[in-house]
Amino acid sequence: MAGNDERSVRVATMDDFDTIRAMYARARELMAANGNPTQWADRFPLDSTVRNDIEEGRARLLIDHAGECGDGASASTSDAVGGADAAAVDSAGGAERVLAVFVLCPGPDPSYATIDGAWLDDDDYMAVHRVAASGLGPHAGRGCLDWAVARYGNVRMDTHRNNHAMQHVLESSGFTRCGVIELVNREGDAERLAYQRHDR
Repeated sequence: MAGNDERSVRVATMDDFDTIRAMYARARELMAANGNPTQWADRFPLDSTVRNDIEEGRARLLIDHAGECGDGASASTSDAVGGADAAAVDSAGGAERVLAVFVLCPGPDPSYATIDGAWLDDDDYMAVHRVAASGLGPHAGRGCLDWAVARYGNVRMDTHRNNHAMQHVLESSGFTRCGVIELVNREGDAERLAYQRHDR
């Protein structure tokens, strides 16, 4: 049985567009069902944002390979969005499973310029945004954050006050809650909890 060490991250391409949209749709449904209907409402992230993230090379996919997991999960898992669209056959003949999507944005992030609280430091950082899982594997959000910290060392992220699931993922991944920020260019419901982890 392959563990989390068998997971990897790759750059998303336009071939992944529908799979990413499906993961975001699933995330919106889960957030609404768990008391957080306004963070992404019924339309965020916009299709244009998804396209830009891919075209600018910011979108990343956490992947593994179907058949490697010993828990009986497969690309056709019923509660996973995308179904067969979330898996593709790689060059070695194994099925690649897309576990999650996330977006990397080098700082400075305009929304992080002012904080009610204090960041851990003023060092250069990478911001992680728009994390969503497919439902094909456990702890996918944590896998995205762990990869970003291992790769970049200093990572910031924000989430909605009502997004208790993401707050748990951040805090269980070693992130510190630093304060509250306001998203720029967002009308209404712009307050977010700000987190940072700096390992080096």
